[in-house]
Amino acid sequence: MRRIPVTLLFTYMIIGLPKEIKNNENRVALTPGGVAELKKHGHMVYVQASAGIGSGFKDAEYEAAGATILPTIEEVYGIAEMIVKVKEPIQSEYSLIKEDQLLFTYFHFASSEELTRAMIERKAICLAYETVERKDRSLPLLIPMSEVAGRMAPQEGAKYLEKPLQGRGILLGGVPGVKPANVLVLGGGVVGTQAAKIAAGLGAHVTIMDINLTRLRELDDFMPANVDTQMSNEYNIREAIKHADLIVGAVLIPGAKAPHLVTRDMLKDMKPGTVLVDVAVDQGGCIETCHPTTHENPTFIIDEVVHYCVANMPGAVPYTSTLALTNATLPYALQLANKGWKGACLVNEDLKAGLNVIKGEVVYKGVAEAWDLPLTDVNEVLAAAL
Repeated sequence: MRRIPVTLLFTYMIIGLPKEIKNNENRVALTPGGVAELKKHGHMVYVQASAGIGSGFKDAEYEAAGATILPTIEEVYGIAEMIVKVKEPIQSEYSLIKEDQLLFTYFHFASSEELTRAMIERKAICLAYETVERKDRSLPLLIPMSEVAGRMAPQEGAKYLEKPLQGRGILLGGVPGVKPANVLVLGGGVVGTQAAKIAAGLGAHVTIMDINLTRLRELDDFMPANVDTQMSNEYNIREAIKHADLIVGAVLIPGAKAPHLVTRDMLKDMKPGTVLVDVAVDQGGCIETCHPTTHENPTFIIDEVVHYCVANMPGAVPYTSTLALTNATLPYALQLANKGWKGACLVNEDLKAGLNVIKGEVVYKGVAEAWDLPLTDVNEVLAAAL
C-alpha cells in the first residue's frame, strides 16, 4: 500500500469570529471577503450572529461567503481552534477561552496587568497584532489602525476645541485675518505623521516632535509649509505646550508602555480649554493624566484642560477600519490557519514576533518587563511545542 507523504495530507482549521463587546466597538475582525478567502483554503469559519452589523456587514453576507452563523459568543469560543478578533478580550470573555486556543487580536498587554495574568491563567496562545514586526521594524498590523487613529486625532481635537464642549473656542484652521490654531504632535511615526498631515490640511499651524533626527529630516522633506519639525526633549515640550491649542500624543514603543512626555505638572502651563488627544492610551498613554475613556464618555477635564483618551478610536469609523484591518491581517491569518500557529511562527519571523503569551508563559520582553513577570525564550517554547 502506497504511503501518502505527510506534506500532502489535508488539514483544516476551525476559526471563530465573535462579536466585539467592548464599549462602542463596532469593528469586526473579518469581512465576508476575508471569510471567503479562508473558506477557499478549506478552513471552517463560524461567525457569531450580528458580528458584522456595526461595520455594515449582514449575517447573510457571511453565510454567502461560506461561514456558519452561531447565535452566541459561547458557541463561537467553544468550537474554534483560532479566535480572530479586533480588541483584547474583556473580563466576561476570559472564562470562554480554552487552553491551547489561539487568539489573534490586538492585546496591548503592557497596559493591563489583569488581562496579562488572565491570559497566562487560561494557557492560551496569544498572538498580538501590535507586535507582529517585519525585518525593517515596521508593524504591518498596527499601521492601518494607526493611520485611522492618526487621521481621526485632529478631527476629534477640532470638535472638542469648540466652546460648548469646554474647549478654547478656536477654529483649527482660523479664517482670513485670524491666526489658525497651534497643534503640537508628539511622535513622528505613523500616527503622528497622519495627524500632522490632517491638521495641516485643515489649515492649522503644526509642530511635530520626534527623538529621531533622521525621521525629522524625512518629515521636513514632504510635509507642507505649515508644519515645523522639532527635536523632542523635555525642555522643548515644556515650551511648546504653552502655545498649543491641541496636543496629540502619538508615541509608540512596540509591546511596551508608552513614556510620559506630558506630565501632571505641565498642565498648569497650558491655556484653559487646551485639548489633549492621547492616541497612545491603549499602551498606557504618553500623557500622565490620561486614562482610557470610551466613545460614550470620551473626555474628562483636569485643570481646565480637556483630555480625550478613547482607547479604540477607529471603532467610531468601523466600515473603514474593518476593511483596512482585514486587508492587513488576512495574509497572516491564512498562514496561521494553513500551517498551524507553530508551523507558521517557525517559518515567519513577523508572526513569531507577535507571540506574547504561550500556554501560560510570557515570551515577549516588553510584557514581562511591564509587570515584572518571568520571560521565557520564544524559541525554546516553539521547539518544545513541536
